[in-house]
Amino acid sequence: MKAITRRRTALNPDRHPDWCAGGHRCNLGEHRAGPLVVDVPGLGRALLTRVRAADGREHAEVTLTVALAATEPIARRQLLGLARDLGAVIDRATRASVRRAA
Repeated sequence: MKAITRRRTALNPDRHPDWCAGGHRCNLGEHRAGPLVVDVPGLGRALLTRVRAADGREHAEVTLTVALAATEPIARRQLLGLARDLGAVIDRATRASVRRAA
């Protein structure tokens, strides 16, 4: 299973893709888009950023902040549910690229 893809086109380090935010976001030969922010007030926030590494591989970088319950048993249950749900999200997000590589 190869979920991270490599672009077949030649990479030109001086040329930014159309989606690249440029400026200080691009460093070490990688290109980064501006983050897509999903904000649910009082509950959490997700930042999704498209990245093309120096070797041409592209991936989505996801930063997630979620409010946890004040009581330990409930917070642990939330974290377990979150881990399970994130596994399903990763599976769904990579399904198309895995199918293409096969």
